[in-house]
Amino acid sequence: MTAVPPPSSGRELSNPPADGVSNLRFSNHSDHLLVSSWDKTVRLYDASANVLRGEFTHGSPVLDCCFHDDSSGFSASADNTVRRLVFNSNKEDIIGKHDAPVRCVEYSYAAGQLITGSWDKTLKCWDPRGANGQERTLVGTYPQPERVYSLSLVGNRLVVATAGRHVNVYDLRNMSQPEQRRESSLKYQTRCVRCYPNGTGYALSSVEGRVAMEFFDLSEASQTKKYAFKCHRKSEAGRDIVYPVNAIAFHPIYGTFATGGCDGYVNVWDGNNKKRLYQYSKYPTSIAALSFSRDGRLLAVASSYTFEEGDKPHEPDAIFVRSVNEIEVKPKPKVYPNPPA
Repeated sequence: MTAVPPPSSGRELSNPPADGVSNLRFSNHSDHLLVSSWDKTVRLYDASANVLRGEFTHGSPVLDCCFHDDSSGFSASADNTVRRLVFNSNKEDIIGKHDAPVRCVEYSYAAGQLITGSWDKTLKCWDPRGANGQERTLVGTYPQPERVYSLSLVGNRLVVATAGRHVNVYDLRNMSQPEQRRESSLKYQTRCVRCYPNGTGYALSSVEGRVAMEFFDLSEASQTKKYAFKCHRKSEAGRDIVYPVNAIAFHPIYGTFATGGCDGYVNVWDGNNKKRLYQYSKYPTSIAALSFSRDGRLLAVASSYTFEEGDKPHEPDAIFVRSVNEIEVKPKPKVYPNPPA
């Protein structure tokens, strides 16, 4: 019998996916939580009530999901399709297709468009309102230097991280070419990119236990603020064991952020003051995804083995929803010495 994790992990959601969790996201309007999985499903939970509200099954693993409104969302699947899922009427339709598995999906409220990134090395923008045939729906296809691994939006800015450590920054109002073409400042494969809520830059994590803090403004003054730090590592018998950092989630109120790694830990960081604020007690297996609720009071944690060590016996896939205390996420004020009298 496996040991039951202490309640400090948070409340475990009932009816979890039967295979790896690819992503989870809180709604912008409520405590609804959308979860995509390698078990070919997208599930909608009411995270506060711990109730499964709906479920759609696809023909292949689902690699990403995002909300459209509180009861509908979009999915990105390994069967190359992009789907719209309406939970209250139990209806789904295919918005469009890529030529390879679709890895990422984001909905832009600013542009009213859906953005998808695929292993076919393209980004596509769709207008979900014109869902009568793909010709009307597809706004544009934008070639990328490599397979798309992660996307993030803030306002009209879109950051695209691909294989080969490329990072493209776009303005959604002019997608003809990237506003900036960058290279990751980390040496190893990118796992996750997430924009700062204040729109000034992005955090990017790699498979080698590191996170880079980057800024959009190319002025020297801004670029001197960028830095990278090590995390999700441990020393054992005199050598460093390094874990992939799979997930980054920003707190919507304080702008601090949580990272989740294959070491089973969730850490909370104050990026401005370069400090770790908190480390939650260890989860049963790798942290595959993280999301704060819209008010920052809840944190959803996917404890789900990500096969970084190949196929091996592992803890069951689980989703924990924990209540967030202010002390865990609020930046600590800088203490200055008292001036001499």
